[in-house]
Amino acid sequence: MGERRSHFGEPRTPRGDPCVRRGRQRRSRRVVGGGSPVIGQDYWWVLLIKMVVVVLGLVTIAAYLTLAERKVAARIQQRIGPNRVGPHGMLQPAADAVKMLFKENTAPATRDRLLFLVGPSLAGGAAILAFALIPLGINNWFSYQFHWDIAHFNVGLLFILGVTSIGVYSLFLGGWSANSKYSLLGGLRSSAQLISYEMAVAFALIGVIILAGSLDLEQIVGAQQGLWFIVLQPLAFILYFSGAFAETNRAPFDLPEAETELVAGYHTEYGSMRFGLYFLGEYVNMVIVCSIATTLFLGGWLPLLPFHPFDWIPGPLWFLGKVIVLLFVMMWVRWTFPRLRYDRLMNFGWKVLLPLGLLNILVTGTVVALRS
Repeated sequence: MGERRSHFGEPRTPRGDPCVRRGRQRRSRRVVGGGSPVIGQDYWWVLLIKMVVVVLGLVTIAAYLTLAERKVAARIQQRIGPNRVGPHGMLQPAADAVKMLFKENTAPATRDRLLFLVGPSLAGGAAILAFALIPLGINNWFSYQFHWDIAHFNVGLLFILGVTSIGVYSLFLGGWSANSKYSLLGGLRSSAQLISYEMAVAFALIGVIILAGSLDLEQIVGAQQGLWFIVLQPLAFILYFSGAFAETNRAPFDLPEAETELVAGYHTEYGSMRFGLYFLGEYVNMVIVCSIATTLFLGGWLPLLPFHPFDWIPGPLWFLGKVIVLLFVMMWVRWTFPRLRYDRLMNFGWKVLLPLGLLNILVTGTVVALRS
């Protein structure tokens, strides 16, 4: 009888050997979110819990952002805003959801049935997938390092840029599949607008990558320990945030759904909860772009000042506070500035933002090369 071997060609060892048992236990330890060791199948339970919390949290935040925007708009226009459903109108998002669920779901008879359903489904799904890689903080609990994210990639920033670009497919598919001229024009506008501003946003982020020397989001946050990148890269922040308005189809860059020109743009033929998915996806995208801006330019979960009592506040709360400030700025801009004309919007993207992005890369690369 020859020596018994495993499927991998390695010699089998006795099952009762304590050294083998300890080695198997060490190999069974997994890393959750990039740092927390969990034994055995607990890894998948923690991952599932994180996914459920993120999805429910994003949907809830997006729902209440609709109420917050109506309150901000009312304040700017010297009105009261929603105040009938619940105390101070706090149950208005729930009432809107119930209304959309029970409305009649009409659709054009000449639509493409499959793509007509795929469009709204992609609206918020891509944004939620991108949020899985954004780190909200790091905490040390019971000698374990817990990372507040679902997944961790060494090229997380590149992955997020790719996933967020998928969102334009939902707008174009929704506009094309409805077989309506207004919807089609809105879908074409969204495609042209995203292509124009995606390059400017990418060029703005290259300066951050040069300073941090990494595409890892946690390392980018760590590189801002002494000074946030919004101080070192103010032009890149302006370019990114301007492109964020265009990518989320927010005023003054909401040309794909210009009501005065295209009725409602790409979602003209949608009603009931299908329209609600597009509406929800817009606010989820707002949370995503503000979270990315917080991670890359505002120090992520790092406190405002690195000493007491600022460092007593948990990192996720700092992250949430910065995101809320950026969300308020987006709402403020929407109700302050008028919509740009379509040709001026395209000229602004190609003739202003894109050259400034190239200039920012050139200056940042030159300064880093001279300092090194």
